[in-house]
Amino acid sequence: MKYLVATLLFSTVLFAQNDILEIDSIDFQADDKKGISIFTGNVKVKMNQDRLNAKKVEVYFETDKKTNNKTPLKYEATGDADFEIVTADKHYVGKGDKIIYDPKKEEYNIIGNGFVHEKKDDRKVYGDNIFINQLSGEAKVKGSENKPVKFIINVERGEK
Repeated sequence: MKYLVATLLFSTVLFAQNDILEIDSIDFQADDKKGISIFTGNVKVKMNQDRLNAKKVEVYFETDKKTNNKTPLKYEATGDADFEIVTADKHYVGKGDKIIYDPKKEEYNIIGNGFVHEKKDDRKVYGDNIFINQLSGEAKVKGSENKPVKFIINVERGEK
């Protein structure tokens, strides 16, 4: 089966540098007036070391009226959504029913059956709604009565 390879080049404001956003999918649709691009079928999003995979990814854009450059405002991934995020001091992998990423605020919302593993400190969290802000380091996790939040961390103990 042939894959439609859609490679998009954008000037982003993140870290005041130019980054290349690469998106591979089986199908692609765009509506410039609404500022949305929809990728479906084995979607793989790559930017630097960060990855996002899902059955469907919607990318919402804003267009600079002077330069006509498009800047991603929000990514929404659904269907077997998983991700990997690498920062200077953290390395996250995770998954959820729906993953929403706001690149300007560097915020992630994992909604439904969320799981995040911070690999360097080997911390794992499970919940129905997981919020992570990369800039502030803030994290919030919500569960439910039937499915409470689960937090797993390795605790080192001194010798007895």
